[in-house]
Amino acid sequence: MARYSLRIEYDGGPFCGWQRQDNGPSVQGAIEAAIFRFSGEQVTLTAAGRTDAGVHALGQVAHFDLGRPFAPSKVRDALNHFLRPAPVAILAAREVADDFHARFGARARHYRYRIVCRRAPLALERGRAWQLARALDGVAMNSAAQALVGTHDFTTFRAAECQAKSPIRTLDRLEVSAHGDELWITASARSFLHHQVRSMVGTLKLVGEGKWRAGDVAAALAAARRERCGPVAPADGLYLVAVDY
Repeated sequence: MARYSLRIEYDGGPFCGWQRQDNGPSVQGAIEAAIFRFSGEQVTLTAAGRTDAGVHALGQVAHFDLGRPFAPSKVRDALNHFLRPAPVAILAAREVADDFHARFGARARHYRYRIVCRRAPLALERGRAWQLARALDGVAMNSAAQALVGTHDFTTFRAAECQAKSPIRTLDRLEVSAHGDELWITASARSFLHHQVRSMVGTLKLVGEGKWRAGDVAAALAAARRERCGPVAPADGLYLVAVDY
């Protein structure tokens, strides 16, 4: 028995999310099918994070077991061959210890949310960023974001259907930075609640528009009530960038 870890890039647009489901194609299902075509073995792929429909990944991590060992480079190349033409790429494969676990072993997860501020429609980046017609005040957004850093009850920024046992999370980093006509919101934590990043981004957008101030964000957090959250940002601007172990 050999356990492999994969580092994966994908466009989440065509998928119903990472997790295998009955209502449409999933990233997990596409890779598991490629593993079967390559090895003849049916496996269950375990990911560091179950991204929602439309969410992308630059560095998702997942693991699986095979009864017959293969060179990691062969695993990578064979999976990429059988994944075509799906917008999924295995960036790296490596053999890992039997106790490696992509989800429970993760020490930090890093997400990036992209907002493009311009009036012209997106031609090349459609489905890969949130487009807004007017510029946002990124400096004010970054200042307000710091109220969310640290250990808090994030009920306000948690989806109603979130299955986590506790709303308490420690947010290590939340920064807003300008890159040309783009704003990047970078979030890092050991774990996130369902829709937490998108909820925080939608709330910070209100600050960028001048509708909220930093104190409003802090008050929304302290209220621990979902209805105090701003509108949830769309999925297609969100990327799972990397996972630390």
